[in-house]
Amino acid sequence: MVSLHQLRCFLATLDRGSFTAAAAELGYAQPSVSEQVRLLERHLDAPLFRRAGRGLVPTEAARALYPHAVAALTAVGEGVRAVSSVRGMLTGTVRFGVFNTAHYYLGAELVADVLERYPGIRIELIGQNSADNIEQLRRGVLEAALIARPLEGDDMSVSMVMRDELVYVSAEPDRLREPVTPAALAAAPLVLPDVSWREEDSTRRQLAHSVEAAGHVLLPRVEVENVETALEVAARGLADTVVWRGVLHRMADRLPATLGWVPLRPPLYERFAIAHRPVAELSPATRAVVELATVRMRRLDAAVRLADRWGPPAKDR
Repeated sequence: MVSLHQLRCFLATLDRGSFTAAAAELGYAQPSVSEQVRLLERHLDAPLFRRAGRGLVPTEAARALYPHAVAALTAVGEGVRAVSSVRGMLTGTVRFGVFNTAHYYLGAELVADVLERYPGIRIELIGQNSADNIEQLRRGVLEAALIARPLEGDDMSVSMVMRDELVYVSAEPDRLREPVTPAALAAAPLVLPDVSWREEDSTRRQLAHSVEAAGHVLLPRVEVENVETALEVAARGLADTVVWRGVLHRMADRLPATLGWVPLRPPLYERFAIAHRPVAELSPATRAVVELATVRMRRLDAAVRLADRWGPPAKDR
């Protein structure tokens, strides 16, 4: 079979008039170039050069082969450039799953990263809760998602990107003098988000299990859909709430100045992961978005870990 390497050696020899000059141009040893030309002649069953003094003269067979060799190498070069172009300008729609508070972890910054680096990609951030995202992943509706609990089974690839701590938030300083125990949680006036997902929500399940293990029952006074409403209720002093450190860190100066926080004892953590189908099944555009989301989450993880203590809310900025 004729190889591209043979054609390159042939064209260089034709252009330079000798194996030695062709080898110098290509950066190969002279015997390697002459051997490739001999293999090509053997395949074509025709001589391509004849000796004339110290140089080589092309035969009629060489002149006949020349335009086709040029066309073959040109076509391959165009193919390589086309693939490089596609790789550099990814296109397509990426449906990336998120949960209720994921916009604090990724949100607009992920969108900005995608649009800046890959202007040909159209991105949709979809979802309200990890339980629903996991189901959508398994049904193939989503290619990838940020989830707030690990997947079971081996049908998905899962990459842990952050461990976040759940903390107790209140506008009452007397309730923030020491870490909050499960018994104190059970007795506290609480406002909790994710009311529509309270049976499946990972945070709710962790809280309930912690309180029940201490012999109590978790019964919030108020339940709402989103964490923003829960924090507003807490800021008015109507109830206390629990929030992930990452959310507090990201809310920065938007957090009401009346609020403060203390940790839970024992502490409760959530492991956030980016889950997706095996890499071999992902589109190039989705792989690119997954890489950007992973960088964002790990950067936030490092920032929160550095903020060992966040006294008044406005100071952890």
